This record gives sequence, C-alpha cells and structure tokens, in this order.
Amino acid sequence: MKNIVVLVSGGGTNLQRIIDCIENGEIPNARISLVIADRECFGLVRARNHNIAAQLIPRGKSFSAELKNALPEHTDLIVLAGFLSILNKEFCESFNGKIINIHPALLPKYGGKGMWGHHVHEAVLAANEKQSGATVHYVNAEIDEGQIILQKSFEIAPNETLESLAKKIHEVEFEIFPRAINKVLGIPL
Repeated sequence: MKNIVVLVSGGGTNLQRIIDCIENGEIPNARISLVIADRECFGLVRARNHNIAAQLIPRGKSFSAELKNALPEHTDLIVLAGFLSILNKEFCESFNGKIINIHPALLPKYGGKGMWGHHVHEAVLAANEKQSGATVHYVNAEIDEGQIILQKSFEIAPNETLESLAKKIHEVEFEIFPRAINKVLGIPL
C-alpha cells in the first residue's frame, strides 16, 4: 500500500478527485495518509469527511521544516493539489522525485511566481493562445520548472471566457492527475 500525503490551500476539488479515484480503484493500492493545508480551507474539511488525518501548518519561514516533521515515516508521494505555498530548496531536495504538482497551463509556458488559478487563465487569454491545458510535473526548488510527468492540451475556442477556460482546464486536471499519480507510483496505466 502506497502512502500519499496531499498538500492543499483551497477548496480541495483535486483532493476530492484523488480520494474518489482511490475509493473506486482508479488509483489502486494507495491511500492518503495525511492532508496538510497551509491555511484554513475546505480541503481540510474534505479530508476529515473521509476520515483522513488532516493538519494545518500555517505559512511562515519554518513551514518547510514543520512540514518535513509532520510527514508520516513511510511517505511514498507528496501531491500538491491547489497548494500555493513555496517549498524551500532543502525540502525539495530531501524528497526529490517524490513531490508532484498539477498546474493549469501547458508548462513551460505560464508557470512561475504569481502564475496560479485565474492569473494563468487571464494570461493565456490575453496572449491569444490557440491551446491550453494542464501539466503534472515533479516539484523542485524552482517554481513550476520540474520535469513534466504528464500533459494534456485542448484547442481554445474563439469565444473562450475566463470561466469556460477554467472549467475545461479543471476537466483535464481531473483526467490526468490520477494517471500521473499512478505513473509516479509505478502503477501501470
């Protein structure tokens, strides 16, 4: 049984997708051993609603050290699911190849500091991009620059709005996130 720790900062819709995929067998032989949030958020409620241990570690200079201390001993994978804090270099290096993130764009475009959520969608639309999508990547010390694990794109409609683009991105995230988790855990796709 693989142990996954999920880090959240918001509503936890991608966390819920992972929970559902574990429960329905789409992500087999795995469990979420802990959910950690960097602020009070609905993601913590979602975890508790499924009897998953949940912990709040407030943002601050010692966040990465506190996070490292909070991780269960046998953590196989750390999944950032709508997690907005930056993990320090030491933490990233300690868990190299064991931390993944989902990003609402086709990296390497529209990644980096300040590029999250609606900020990404606004930038994509302002640049008149023809395609968008989502990317699951390994986390390293540089923001959104880790090796890409899985990526899926789609055509942007001529009349695309911020809301319609966000909805399409979320659908792609729901599709590729469980597949990327299985891939990293060595579970055949």
